[in-house]
Amino acid sequence: MNAEQLRALQKPLKDRYREDPASAVQTLSAVGTVDFDNVTCRVDSKFAGVPAGLHPATGGSGEWACSGDMLLESLVSCAGVTLAAVATAMEIPIRAATVRAEGELDFRGTLGVSRDVPIGFSEIRVSFDLDTDADAETQAKLLKLTERYCVVFQTLKTPPKIVLVSGE
Repeated sequence: MNAEQLRALQKPLKDRYREDPASAVQTLSAVGTVDFDNVTCRVDSKFAGVPAGLHPATGGSGEWACSGDMLLESLVSCAGVTLAAVATAMEIPIRAATVRAEGELDFRGTLGVSRDVPIGFSEIRVSFDLDTDADAETQAKLLKLTERYCVVFQTLKTPPKIVLVSGE
């Protein structure tokens, strides 16, 4: 694809977002299932091999993962693995667990339709569905420690300095 083709692909989207800003805000999500025996989290990805491409809201075909999908999947997998590790360490029996992450992106920002719109997620929500007999206090402590020790969660919560470096 060349620049002209990309512009042609994105022009109707940009026009629509200018006319209807609400249409640029979409919810992306990721879900993972925790395997406590192996301390892993299987992210249910619709993208085998994980080739990345443009999100359909920016002109992509939808056949490839977008970075937003992958970010949420990373958060889900890290939170699931951390949950499994913490539950194991605390000896909290959990029969099953599902982790979900979803968040809103306003694609007007990344497409340059509006300079007033931030680029990136405006909010990300992480939820846990636990099948356990543990009481509410124990579950709350488990989730608090999962949040505390989840690398991706903490990285997003307190972003590190990120530097773009030339490939020289």
